[in-house]
Amino acid sequence: MSWQEDDPSPATAPLRPPRPLRPPRQLGSGLPAAVAAALWRGDQLGAPVSTVWSSGFAALDAQLPGGGWPGHGLTEILTPHSGTLEWRLLGPVLRQVCAAGQPVVVVGPPLPPHLPGLRLEGLDERQLVWVQADTPAERLWSAEQLIKAQACGALLVWLPQARPEQIRRLQVLAAGFDAPVFVCRPARALGESSAAPLRVRAAVGPDWALHIHMAKRKGPPLETPLHLSAVPGALAPFLTPRLRLPSRWTHHPETEHVVVRPSAQPDEHRHSAAH
Repeated sequence: MSWQEDDPSPATAPLRPPRPLRPPRQLGSGLPAAVAAALWRGDQLGAPVSTVWSSGFAALDAQLPGGGWPGHGLTEILTPHSGTLEWRLLGPVLRQVCAAGQPVVVVGPPLPPHLPGLRLEGLDERQLVWVQADTPAERLWSAEQLIKAQACGALLVWLPQARPEQIRRLQVLAAGFDAPVFVCRPARALGESSAAPLRVRAAVGPDWALHIHMAKRKGPPLETPLHLSAVPGALAPFLTPRLRLPSRWTHHPETEHVVVRPSAQPDEHRHSAAH
């Protein structure tokens, strides 16, 4: 369709100014107060929905949802070598559980618990129950029964070969258990999917430190790893200030500490010079 020069131009409607954009609706607006308070925003740390236990490290508590290790859910502890870092990281919270008179149950640890060392960590061996379970099926069955019976104040279970559906089943059971449940797994499991709401990777750092990476939590990602001072309880009374910071004394530029003198002339040279 076209218009000739003598045809009147088509009528044009006057332009209207654009409507102002409505401000984004706040999440939870218009909802009952109880429902709005229960909502979690992804850019914030999740609020505690159950009892939490302090980790014993102020820097770590500040990054854990609710300010400590949670109940009603699994917490995965992922380490490069099983059997040592778990005790250093979890020693303070296990000490709280023992002090409250509750039993700590460990299922399938890679090494037998060293009672003298645990005693130096402040753990009462009378509150410690060791379940010797060698196969993955035995460890899973033992953990499930303990959670269902709510038979302990804290549970540690080593599951190096757990499948995602097995972790999901434990998480469903742990949701009704008001005590911390720690699942210890190798660091390579970090690449696998997991239903655990909290996943923490721990590694050894210099000067008795632990490097903590929040692999998964109810909140924004933590870009920078945490560095926690975690001197083993058995060594703390014997470490001097210098031994607490060994990295300061292990790398120094080489310096010359002796004055080098020219070597003495051989006897024959001295005799020939005398003649």
